[in-house]
Amino acid sequence: MGRSAEISRVTRETDIRLNLDLDGSGKADIQTGIGFFDHMLNSFARHGFFDLTLTVKGDLEVDTHHTVEDTGIVLGTAIKQALGDKKSIRRYGSMILPMDETLVLCAIDLSGRPYLSYDVLLTSERVGEFETEMLKEFFYAVSYASEMNLHIRKMAGENNHHVIEGIFKAFAKALDEATSPDPRITGVLSTKGTL
Repeated sequence: MGRSAEISRVTRETDIRLNLDLDGSGKADIQTGIGFFDHMLNSFARHGFFDLTLTVKGDLEVDTHHTVEDTGIVLGTAIKQALGDKKSIRRYGSMILPMDETLVLCAIDLSGRPYLSYDVLLTSERVGEFETEMLKEFFYAVSYASEMNLHIRKMAGENNHHVIEGIFKAFAKALDEATSPDPRITGVLSTKGTL
């Protein structure tokens, strides 16, 4: 069986349909109604070699909060579902990623214990129509829905577009590493015997 998930989530605020294949080739079809967010999720799919199809209809007449946060919930749920029993995965992944003047760190533990450590200072309220304070909310939602330990740090950077894009790409690379099978691992990589 492939490591994939199909999730549908409908509330009064958002209607989300998502397909994720962890063993894809980086193909993406993203429509959230927020152009910059679409660009970031396309980068996530491309640099993590995940196939991702996502359609979001959200109450953007209010603001971007519900659309971005709920997308994080659904993506996190799909990651958890696609991983199944987590047998033979590396569990840990990390990336220090440069993008022009920007340098960001992302580290992941697919431990089954959700936690977000986020140290990113952004200097503008928006990039395009994307509200920059929603970056933390998105990754908080992903980390808790997927039950991953997630650390994100901006080590250098001035351009907010570069910083956010660097974070999405670093997250993709770290997640690709953490979800990758390792033939040396039998069962799960834990002394407890479960993740």
